[in-house]
Amino acid sequence: MTASALDAALARHGLHVAGAFQIRPDDALPRKDGSLVLISPAEPSFWPIFTASPEYRDGQPDPMDRWSRRIGDALAGDFDALALYPFGGAPFLPFYTWALRSGRAWASPIGFLVHDTGGLFISYRMALLVPWRVPASTSTFPCDSCADQPCASACPVGAFADGYDVAACKDHLRSPAGQDCMTQGCAARQACPLGQGRRLPAHAAFHMRSFL
Repeated sequence: MTASALDAALARHGLHVAGAFQIRPDDALPRKDGSLVLISPAEPSFWPIFTASPEYRDGQPDPMDRWSRRIGDALAGDFDALALYPFGGAPFLPFYTWALRSGRAWASPIGFLVHDTGGLFISYRMALLVPWRVPASTSTFPCDSCADQPCASACPVGAFADGYDVAACKDHLRSPAGQDCMTQGCAARQACPLGQGRRLPAHAAFHMRSFL
């Protein structure tokens, strides 16, 4: 199996490679060679594929995590890989650190990850430890060329004025004034020029309900 075959397999599930890096011998990972490949939804095609799944339709908790585990485990079997997930309880795996190391994601002005194509709507459903090596990324930090940095001032309640005020954010989402964020997605994320129009409102609302 090859990287191109993985790309084709991911596309069938509405997923794509959102970053990767070569494993070093001193990495605290089960494999000591090959690469770690970060997998994200390929929006907007991901949402209709996910909502047709049995996990979404069965009414049980955590449908996206259960779907991700089923797909990730199957991909791991097909590509002689090991699937790792950003959910499942403590200790949580360092997906934020892995994203930074991929060279395609950075800490944004509000502290959330910003991705070279997904913007502030980047999310990772899984990572695959694969037996092949990937070339280094050539992406550059997008916020350096974003003069206005609208994400920093877009929050209606200033939840990012000093770190991230989670309580203020959630209080706003529970209020009538917060329903735009609840149905369209976080206003700060929406303000990022990268990734605008990629995430469907129904997909954004799903994550906001899960967060709240």
